[in-house]
Amino acid sequence: MANPSDKPSRKLNTMGTIALLAPLFAILAASMWYAARAWMMADGAPMPANGYIAMTLGVFFSLAVGIGLMTLLFYSNRHGYDDISYRDPHPPESGRD
Repeated sequence: MANPSDKPSRKLNTMGTIALLAPLFAILAASMWYAARAWMMADGAPMPANGYIAMTLGVFFSLAVGIGLMTLLFYSNRHGYDDISYRDPHPPESGRD
């Protein structure tokens, strides 16, 4: 029986990782190129300072809400608030058969 830490197995794992990451990075590069090209071709009036302030506040509060909710999710999971309770709400009466 072969040991999982043999070199051929490790080489196949490395090749699989490369085969997965190469197309993903190609898609990322293509999407960044497309986004930059579309950004440069867009014509329109420049955004006023109030627009930049509103956009910055929107990003900040969206991140704050997302981070806050994820923090609450991890807190409740780690402290057992999400566990299923198996206690019977009506325990059997002891001594009365």
